[in-house]
Amino acid sequence: MINVTDVSLRFGDKKLFEDVNIKFTPGNCYGLIGANGAGKSTFLKVLSGEVESQTGHVHLPPGHRMAVLKQNHFEYEDQVVLDVVIMGYERLYEVMKEKDEIYMKPDFSDEDGMKAAELEGEFAEMNGYEAESDAAVLLRGLGITEEYHAKKMAELTGGEKVKVLLAQALFGNPDVLLLDEPTNGLDIEAIQWLEEFLINFNNTVIVVSHDRHFLNNVCTHIADVDFGKIQIYVGNYDFWYESSQLALKMAQEQNKKKEEKIKELQNFVARFSANASKSKQATSRKKLLDKIELDDIKPSSRKYPYVAFKPDREIGNDLLSVQGLTKTIDGEKLLDNVSFTLKKDDKVALVGPNENAKTVLMQILMGEVEPDSGSFKWGVTTSQSYFPKDNSAYFEGCNLDLVDWLRQYSPEDQTETFLRGFLGRMLFSGEEAKKKASVLSGGEKVRCMLSKMMLSGANVLLLDEPTNHLDLESITALNNGLINFKGSLIFTSHDHQFNQSIANRIIEIRGEGVFDKEITYDEYLKLKTKTV
Repeated sequence: MINVTDVSLRFGDKKLFEDVNIKFTPGNCYGLIGANGAGKSTFLKVLSGEVESQTGHVHLPPGHRMAVLKQNHFEYEDQVVLDVVIMGYERLYEVMKEKDEIYMKPDFSDEDGMKAAELEGEFAEMNGYEAESDAAVLLRGLGITEEYHAKKMAELTGGEKVKVLLAQALFGNPDVLLLDEPTNGLDIEAIQWLEEFLINFNNTVIVVSHDRHFLNNVCTHIADVDFGKIQIYVGNYDFWYESSQLALKMAQEQNKKKEEKIKELQNFVARFSANASKSKQATSRKKLLDKIELDDIKPSSRKYPYVAFKPDREIGNDLLSVQGLTKTIDGEKLLDNVSFTLKKDDKVALVGPNENAKTVLMQILMGEVEPDSGSFKWGVTTSQSYFPKDNSAYFEGCNLDLVDWLRQYSPEDQTETFLRGFLGRMLFSGEEAKKKASVLSGGEKVRCMLSKMMLSGANVLLLDEPTNHLDLESITALNNGLINFKGSLIFTSHDHQFNQSIANRIIEIRGEGVFDKEITYDEYLKLKTKTV
């Protein structure tokens, strides 16, 4: 259990939290959500003691241990992988090293023997004799096999270091676990393993994540940072989102009878409760949902972008033909005999372990990169709009304001009011539209690129990791916009819910050729599990 009492934090003139009073209890997983800049990561630092609040305090019961997912991937370069994991339980690691040093003394005394006996007792109480095997189990679960356990951290790739630091945080059954974006850099298998671990974890978890599927699978509660407060709601992210949207709609429809509003909310809670009862955390979550008071459900102050891609012309049946594309870059064969045909209404999720292969395929289809061999042909009724993974070329050194930046991509000379309309949909209203393009944050650049794509009127969209840098609100809006899009798509994403809810066809780029099937993303994952 962790108690937060009267915590307030302010940076200059900006108030993040004021008089926060909440309790996080064992057996629950809390998803900490809030708009960009609301202070989610900062609040985790307040809980861990890394940042001190101006008022109030955080209380962890005596003898309870807190573990935090480290963000510095280069902190342990000279340390052995297995040791780095065990370091997650700081006292255990200290005892282990101290007793080893005593036993290595050339002049071992009676006093040393007594001290060693004390340390052995403490070591046993902390389950120290299973430490190495427990650490190895965590590493294997996350995909770090035994051959890496004795290596130095400096020998690992960035993705492997992320997994080791995650294993470090999970090690030793901490009483409170703080995780800031734990799925970043993880592959599908590692995310699924982590979900299972957290579902079965009996202590307190507080997690920040932009992965809605992950939040839905692991969270019993949502802790929403809004209005300078933190409010805890029962249920997962989807329940919070749907109920807050429903509450907002009802607040806006004051002419509705109160009894009708209450009945609609009751029906919603009942539906969600029935679905939750079928989940892996069924028993505890259903009991919690049964206790929901309707007054607990409140509208959010969050603003959601409006994403709607409207093609200027209807697409024909002849979309795209790809024949035998092959491409090698810097000695690495990224594409080898890639062939497929895109059909009307196809929404294709490009998948596969090699990120560069997917990006290069899109660059070839957009004419930015020449293939070594093979060909492709777009249908005459198609028009394409492209969202590149790296959008820096569109913004670096650009002194235009956002209205004039967008004007460059307007098919004809449009009025400022018209262009502001597209920017306004992406939350650049008023003075925000006069920002210089060169000073935008990562998320703002993505929203500008989406405005550019909406303006294009294209009937085929190619999107390479469009959810990177976006907050949950923008991801949700983009997700809904692409579901409703009346054209064809080719896209890549690490967002499970994005893939599952949009794609009706999966193309996996393999060592040679492709796997190509009209199935959902979840069906693809099940098929992949069976063939492993």
